[in-house]
Amino acid sequence: MRRRVGLLDALGLKPLRPSLEQCWDAIAGDGYAPPSQWGPSSLKILKPWWSVPLWLGWRPTDDRVLVYNLFNRCVAPREEGYSVRVSQVEDFRGGRLTYDGHVGTDFATPPGTDIVTAAPGIVRQVRTDMQRGGLKMVVDHGEGWITTYSHLARTRVGPGHVVRRGEVLASSGMSGVDGVLFSPWLAPHLHFNVLLDGQPVDPYPTPGETSLWRSGTPRPHRPGDADEPLTPTAWAMGAVDDQIERCRDPELRAELAAIGPADERAVAVVIARLFYRHRFPLEPVQLTATRHPRRPVLDLPFSHEDYRGCVIADEVAISELSPRFFTTQGVNASW
Repeated sequence: MRRRVGLLDALGLKPLRPSLEQCWDAIAGDGYAPPSQWGPSSLKILKPWWSVPLWLGWRPTDDRVLVYNLFNRCVAPREEGYSVRVSQVEDFRGGRLTYDGHVGTDFATPPGTDIVTAAPGIVRQVRTDMQRGGLKMVVDHGEGWITTYSHLARTRVGPGHVVRRGEVLASSGMSGVDGVLFSPWLAPHLHFNVLLDGQPVDPYPTPGETSLWRSGTPRPHRPGDADEPLTPTAWAMGAVDDQIERCRDPELRAELAAIGPADERAVAVVIARLFYRHRFPLEPVQLTATRHPRRPVLDLPFSHEDYRGCVIADEVAISELSPRFFTTQGVNASW
């Protein structure tokens, strides 16, 4: 379902001044990360034929959520700044529906859409980083799995909350520096990260890989499915605490070191390394006691009442789009 959200909430601009200061850090660099990298190829991310109708509250008539950007399988050099250029890219199909620094999946949907958890777990963090994804939630699913939900407008549950598969977490938006700079030409969307053993992974499989989607392709959770038991991750706490000691940012280092419960501290380090990689050693590190294989664990992070599946953006020809492609049913945008 969709809920009314204001434009400032959707963009994450409350409170205004701190939010804008964080946006500037993303553009100009913050003393640890170099400035973000932009270029003419970045314009490929803007798809107004999709984004404008979605900002107006419309959605596709066939009830399939739009996959706006895919996970980039080309690993960008860690020493470079965050890049939104489309230069070194390859998605799971061998295509180019992604950009250099993109290690998540973007699902474009009107602001205010319910976001649900893709698997049972525990909410570990709710935080706002306008320079990296805006308002976001972090869910720990155990056995090495973590998901994050970014660009939110509002949250519905808080840290420590145990969530069932398909439980509503938040309302979607486009919070973050990218929404502030490029809306309405950039579509409002959920940026969905999946991490396994502390490393970002693509939920879609390349040939020969295992899909992380329980149905093979993304489908929403259906009521009546029993939740599997939550098995806590066995973290290599020596490696986790070593990363804290080696963090270059004293403020972030103190914040992480102050987290008492070991599993909460470990998840916080994983998330800090994901969103603030330049504050940590560049070499890869194993943060779990054992390695876990890819396996189908995820459902689509949307309600079955809103969507029945997905369509990948570049698989729909622009010539197919018309007002009849979208529906205004349920429109309740408040701007």
